This record gives sequence, structure tokens and C-alpha cells, in this order.
Amino acid sequence: MDDEDLIPLSALQHYLYCPRQCALIHLEQQWAENRQTAEGRLLHQRSDVPQVERRRGVRTVTAMPLLALELGITGKADVVEFHADAGREWAFPVEYKRGRPKAHRADEVQLCAQALCLEAMLGYAVDAGALFYGQTRRRKDVVFDAQLRALTTQTIADTRAMFASGATPTARYDAKRCDRCSLLDLCQPRLLGRRKVEDWIRTQLDEEA
Repeated sequence: MDDEDLIPLSALQHYLYCPRQCALIHLEQQWAENRQTAEGRLLHQRSDVPQVERRRGVRTVTAMPLLALELGITGKADVVEFHADAGREWAFPVEYKRGRPKAHRADEVQLCAQALCLEAMLGYAVDAGALFYGQTRRRKDVVFDAQLRALTTQTIADTRAMFASGATPTARYDAKRCDRCSLLDLCQPRLLGRRKVEDWIRTQLDEEA
């Protein structure tokens, strides 16, 4: 598989949150920053520097490159902790997010995809990881169970299908999701959604004429 065919892990999170957002960022190469994205960037500053630390029997790797060729995904883990006990080592990925835990599972899917990459690279199962949220300053443990793994592989397939189509989904305004998105002004979901209705009404009038 060529490098350009590999799906970035971040695209999976974007897709599950909003397919249109994913397409604007990864297909149309559009980006805008707001307070939330700026805070997220600052939160990631330390974990964006590749380094290895050892403390209390835990080897911590930051900015670790990830790859799973069979799944066609690639990216970077903020932090991977390698724990050792009784001669056995296991990986525990940690993803940093601003804000607090969310109702949707987009963050969990991104983390699970990291685990799938680690499994492909290390040759052993990665059973769990954690999401660290900047607002709560707490970790949320995530178990990579069968349901989350199925959702992750389906999201990979859906994202790849959208990439292959090269088409950006139409806008659908949702206040909770759209008003917090840094691409709101570029996406224009209110305007495009209204325009779609106006086009439908115009079509109906043309058919009646």
C-alpha cells in the first residue's frame, strides 16, 4: 500500500465526529483554529516531542510513530507506556484531549486504532489504554473490547470509502456539534442546509409551472 493510501489516525476521529469535517480537513486541506483547537495544541506540546523516559519500572515513549499496513492506517501516539511485570511487557497507549469525556465514541475509536497499530507492530495484544482530558485533568480508562474494535474497523472502512470517492458530504447543521467546530465559518452548515431546502422548493415550483 502506497503512503498516500494510508489513512491518518486523526481522520478516524474527525470522521466519526462529522464526515464533512473529516473531508474538509483531509480531502480539501482546509483548517481553521479556534479556542478549543488552540488549547488542544498547547496540551499536546510536550507529547509532540519524541523522547523515552524510564520511571518506576515504566518506559514511556512520546510521539511514537504508528503503522498498521494491513489496515492501511498510520499516525502518532501521544504517549505509549510500556509496563513490565514478571518478565512480561505490555503497551498502554494514552491520548491527550482537551475538554472532558464526550457522549460520542470518536476519541475512543482514535485510541483503539492506535492499539491496533501497536498490535501489528509489537505482535501481541493491547487490551487497554487511556484518554487524558485537559479540563478534568483525569484519565479515562478505555478497554479495547470486541464492540469498540468493530466500531473502529468499520470507521476505517467508511473513512477509506469517503477518501476514495473524493466527495465532501453535504452540510447538516447540528448545534451541539457545529457550533464548537473550528471549521464552522468554512463549512457554513446553516447556509448550505437552507440553500438545499430553497433548491428543493424551486424544483417543485418549476415542476408545477
